[in-house]
Order: sequence, then structure tokens, then C-alpha cells
Amino acid sequence: MATRSADPKGVHGTPPTDAVSLAIIEQLQEDGRRPYAAIGKAVGLSEAAVRQRVQKLLDQGVMQIVAVTDPLTVGLRRQAMVGVNVDGDLDPVADALTAMDEVEYVVVTAGSFDLLIEIVCEDDDHLLETINKRIRTLPGVRSTESFVYLKLRKQTYTWGTR
Repeated sequence: MATRSADPKGVHGTPPTDAVSLAIIEQLQEDGRRPYAAIGKAVGLSEAAVRQRVQKLLDQGVMQIVAVTDPLTVGLRRQAMVGVNVDGDLDPVADALTAMDEVEYVVVTAGSFDLLIEIVCEDDDHLLETINKRIRTLPGVRSTESFVYLKLRKQTYTWGTR
């Protein structure tokens, strides 16, 4: 069971996450369909208390419960990480990228790139169209550098309670 707080000072606008909530998150990361009664047994709460905690964590944006797919199995055969350099304010570019269906991940960075984005596309033509016609043409985008995924070796979502 985790003993530390994920956000000790509540700096992200939500109250600190306590050890019991972290334990609930761990249970759901192992199996997102685990019954609340089973989670309750594991963390020492009633089913109703677990249900309330889970709803609170969802409402606060602390976690999401989603189905994660392997993109290859649903017809999305090309993934890439793209570094983006921006002239001026990052926010409009980040907002425009966030709105694109192909863009799964947007992060503001310090270093060689202003933004890193992950793109998931149907094929190479779709990737090229997305980068060349949609991303590079955004006002403020100075340059991009693409890192095409050849093989995905690890993808987990268990870091949330370490």
C-alpha cells in the first residue's frame, strides 16, 4: 500500500491524495474493472466508501478510468513523438494541438523543444498529412522534428502511485 501523498501540498488545485485513495488507485490500475467490494476488502473500506472515493477522484480529475488499446489492433499503424518549436506564446499552439484527434499527448517542455506531442495515425500518409498540412501550418510553429515509433516495447500507466 502506498504511504506517501501524490500531491503533498495540493499544488495542482486538488487536495492532497491520502494513502487510502492511492491504494484504491493502485487497485484500479491493476484491474480497472475490479469490483468496489473487492477493492474495499483490499483497502479496508466498505463498498459504498470506495464508490464515493472513486467518484471524488474522478470529479477532481485525479484519475480517469478508460480502456487502453494497442493502436495496431484498431487500425492505427503509425505512432510518432514530435518535437515542436514555437515562436512567441506557446499556449495557442498547445491548444490547437490538443484539439487535434490524432494528438494523444501534449506537454510543454524545457530543452530542445518547446512542446512534445504524441501522434497516432492510420498510416504513413496520414502521419505526413497531419505533420505537414496541419501542425507545421499552425501560426507560431517554427519547426518540428519527428521520431517515428518502430516498435512499442513498454506502455504502462502504473506510475500514478509510486
